[in-house]
Parts: sequence; C-alpha cells; structure tokens
Amino acid sequence: MAAQLLKFISSLRLTVVCLACALVLVFLGTMAQEPLGLYIVQKNYFQSTFVDWFSLKAGIQKALHLLKVDVIPISADEVLRAPWIPVFPGGYLIGWVLLINLLAAHYVRFKFTWQKAGIFMTHVGLILLLLGQFFTEQLQEESNLRLEEGEERNYSEDQRDAELVFIDPSNPDFDRVVAIPNAVLAKGREITHEALPFGIRVERYAQNSRLKNYNPESQDGAPAATRGIGARASLSEIAPATAMNELDVPSAVISFTGANAPEGTWLMSVNLDSPQEILAGGKTWKAEYRFTRHYTPYSIGLIDFRHDLYLGTEKPRNFSSQIRLTNAETGEDREVLIRMNEPLRYAGATYFQASFDEKNPNVTILQVVRNPAWLTPYVAVIIVGAGLLVQFLMHLFKFASRRKA
Repeated sequence: MAAQLLKFISSLRLTVVCLACALVLVFLGTMAQEPLGLYIVQKNYFQSTFVDWFSLKAGIQKALHLLKVDVIPISADEVLRAPWIPVFPGGYLIGWVLLINLLAAHYVRFKFTWQKAGIFMTHVGLILLLLGQFFTEQLQEESNLRLEEGEERNYSEDQRDAELVFIDPSNPDFDRVVAIPNAVLAKGREITHEALPFGIRVERYAQNSRLKNYNPESQDGAPAATRGIGARASLSEIAPATAMNELDVPSAVISFTGANAPEGTWLMSVNLDSPQEILAGGKTWKAEYRFTRHYTPYSIGLIDFRHDLYLGTEKPRNFSSQIRLTNAETGEDREVLIRMNEPLRYAGATYFQASFDEKNPNVTILQVVRNPAWLTPYVAVIIVGAGLLVQFLMHLFKFASRRKA
C-alpha cells in the first residue's frame, strides 16, 4: 500500500494534472478580477487551499461573457455572503502537491551523478522558488506612509486591515494601547482583555460602510448608537470595495460589559476623524477604529514633495519625496531622496514613491514593503539558470568530443 502511494505521489501524471489545474486556476482567476477585484481573487484563488464555487463561477461567467454568451454576472458582495463550497484546488494546494511530487520523484527515480548535476540544480531552484513564494505570501507586509510637509511619523498604516484601539493616556511618559484586530471584531463575539476594565460586545459589524449625519425629522431609520458620535450619525452597510483604488471602510457598533462598563452603545468607524472619550474604571479612555499601524524604532519626516509634469501633459517629470530619517538607537539623522524606481531600503523595509494626495499638493504617500524572503526568488532563478547552463554545456562538450573522435 505504501509503495503504491509513493508511486502515485512521484508519478509524472500527477505533475501534469497539477500543471493543468494551475493553468485553469490562472485563467479563471484572471477572468474573475473584473467582477471580484484583485484582492478577493488573490485570497479566494491563489492564497487558498480550495476555490469555492461562487468565486469560480465569477471567473467562468466572465469567460463566457467574452465568448458572447448571455449570462447573469455575480457580484463581489454575493461571493462574500455565499456559503463556502470547495470545488477546485487553490493555489496553496497545487503548490504544495507539486513540491511533494518533485521531492518524491527525486527520492524514487533520481540518482545523483555528476552527469545530472545540471538537472539537480534546476530542481533545487524550482523547490526554492515554490517555498520562496509561499513564505513571501505569509511574511510580506504592505502598508502606506502618508506624510505632509513638516510632518514626522514612526509608523505606517495597512489600509487593507483595521483595528479597534483603546488608549490609556494617564501615564505622562507613554500611552498604553490595547488593539483588537479587525478579524476578531468581524466574528461578533464578546471580547475581554486583562488590561481593560470592561468587556466589549459587538452589536453590529460592517466590512464596508457609509456614515451620514442623522436627521430625526427625516424619519430615516434610527441613529447608529446611543452614545458619543453615533448618536448623531446613521450607519449603512454597502458592498465591499473591489477596485484597486477603493478601500473598505469598516464600522462597528459596540457595547460594554462588566461592573465598570459605560452604558449604551457606541459607534466605531474608520471614517471618524478623532477618538472618542469613554469613562470607565476611574479613567478616561480614548477609543478609535483605525487602519492597522506598523510601528518602527525610527522616524521619517517629509521635508519636500515634488510632483512636476512635462509642460502641457499629465506625464510626471519629477515624482519625489525629500525625507529626513532619524533613529535614536543608532544616532542616524540624514536626508534621503525617494524617487520613482529609486526607493529607500532601511531596516528590512523598502519605501517606494507610490502616490500623492490630489487635494493637497504637499502630501506624499509612500508604500512600505517588508518581505524577509525577498531574496529567495532571485536566488532560485539564478540556480535554475545555472543548472540549465551546466546541463547544456555538458551535452555540448559530450557532443563535440564524439564528433572529434
């Protein structure tokens, strides 16, 4: 039984099936990007073990639409609300099966000799490439650093994720912050933390929302909450954002539990500009729903931002940020110019000149990427190329020596 299983795992047929599934996955994933958006497709197609039926259906419908077949397209909101029914292998499953298949084939059939050194190097490079892609997806962090001229920050924000924070400012030397991830809030459960004098109950959660001022005379529903800003605002849930230039605005209505809990319900939203004050346990806490922050031991300040265009066109001639980098731990204090294709690499992070605020010409937006496995694909490609070159040269020399004889 074990021998038959090993024979199946190491078979070339399994390799062909996995490659065929990968082709189908890439094709339907590409088709599904228009109705679902890039981020949903990445998560449901390529960063999953199985693709669910409704995500796959979106790709199939788009392909049929290109063939002039009259179909009713499915929306991203329908996919997110639909039950999860796995029907097709996802990117993770295909990648791991290919990796196991390659390792098993080496164990069963491959016997290392110097004549096969090139093949061995090529396979090592492919294994490293598969592992590198997996670790990149698991470890990579992307965030944005928004700076106005004269402003300095020691954190960047992940605008694809959010957190509910409670801040205790009673200590004059530092603030004590308790952060609750967005994924925990979305479950709608009661949340407790040893540092908080109260528990938190999620009464309502919206992945994407719209706020507006509540007008009691319009008789349009009820206010979102009974306390704080929520008593003067109404909350409506809208479809999740799918376009590259759109962001979800998560919101939640919460209440508090415990002996020291404040009464009523409170509206928390990324759309609110300032924290709300909550009195509990003899302290005044500041509560805020904000994009997830990634703090650093150094600070970056914006000295000057330039976005110059060629005369009479919308084509950028100069797109750059003059920043000041200060690190108290190392004593660094220097100026750096970040331009298109000339990022700043520092302390494991790469700062790219990504965008700007169209309403404020003095604001720059830097993309911050942290990827501990960023070298892996380059090393893997070099090993694969070297392996192919070695194998080619071996055959070339062997062929030349035979002709000479």
